[in-house]
Amino acid sequence: MKILYFSLGYSTHDHRFLKAIGDGGHEAFFVQLEGNRRQVEDRPVPENVTLIHWKGGREPFRWSRLPALVWDFKRLLRELKADIVHAGPIQTCALIARLAGARPLLTMSWGFDLMEDVNKNQWMQWATRYALRRSDFFISDANVTREKAVAYGMNPQKTVVFPWGVDLEHFSPKAEARDKTTFTLFCNRAWEPRYGVDVLARAFVEVARQKENVNLILLNGGSQGATLRQIFRRGGADERVTYGGQISQNDLPYWYHQADLYISPSHVDGSSVSLMEALACGLPCLVSDIPANKEWIVENENGWLFKDGDAHQLAQKILAAINQREKLPEVGASARRAAERRANWKKNAARLMDVYRQMSFQA
Repeated sequence: MKILYFSLGYSTHDHRFLKAIGDGGHEAFFVQLEGNRRQVEDRPVPENVTLIHWKGGREPFRWSRLPALVWDFKRLLRELKADIVHAGPIQTCALIARLAGARPLLTMSWGFDLMEDVNKNQWMQWATRYALRRSDFFISDANVTREKAVAYGMNPQKTVVFPWGVDLEHFSPKAEARDKTTFTLFCNRAWEPRYGVDVLARAFVEVARQKENVNLILLNGGSQGATLRQIFRRGGADERVTYGGQISQNDLPYWYHQADLYISPSHVDGSSVSLMEALACGLPCLVSDIPANKEWIVENENGWLFKDGDAHQLAQKILAAINQREKLPEVGASARRAAERRANWKKNAARLMDVYRQMSFQA
């Protein structure tokens, strides 16, 4: 089949989906809404994927350009004659595809579109309802987003939930024993408000004042960089933070292996791929108690939960993990088992292929 895959930019997730399409024997056409502005994946586009140039993809999306983008997307549909259009996020890519007349349309939630963007204003709510009520099928990576989609008009019989998963061979536990003289925390969420890294910064300052041998690794970057550094400096903890920057997928397991505890303070998420990577690496996880995280973490089994946004409770949970360090290998082994049960991308990608086949039979 010909699959037209329409996304904001080119991320690790996009690479994974595009490769799955090619590996599944399909022909993939890749259309980007914002192009280079959203390119965070350093690997080239997979083989057998055709990158399509159009009126979008060169600059940030603006609503004033919606008519021109819809008109040009109609041209793509005529020229490419795709069997399926796979598009998301909902209020941008899926909306444009549907306004252009894409059928059959597979709408994919990216988590933030249903957990955050839909709440911005009435226009976003209208766009969500319009796209979902006219989608032929819907996929997401968490039950919480599936429930939101149904509430906005998606046919519940045309929905499938599967975690986007990780490569369990690439992300696997490290055999070597951890250094017991220090305790290292790890977070690789983007430094943006929705991911709550400022909550972690305040919690780490509190922990650092009580424990001398605790360090923090922060990867990634974002608009809150100055705020985070100010929190660390004022709290006297800046020298105990390692700023790793942007890390390639090839090098990422190394950083998980340097840590004793993975932390995600996100306020909004679907099934977090970084959380699944941490689980696959056998790393105990301490995460905010938002619905999507609670689908993965069982308290005192493969990790712990803290009240979303509560820096003090996060600090107390970190201290509790440090004080029961002897239990962490057992918690880490449970984390790995959780990843093996549910986060195997090779198995989960097959579910996407099943959705394509089902849609093709119904077209």
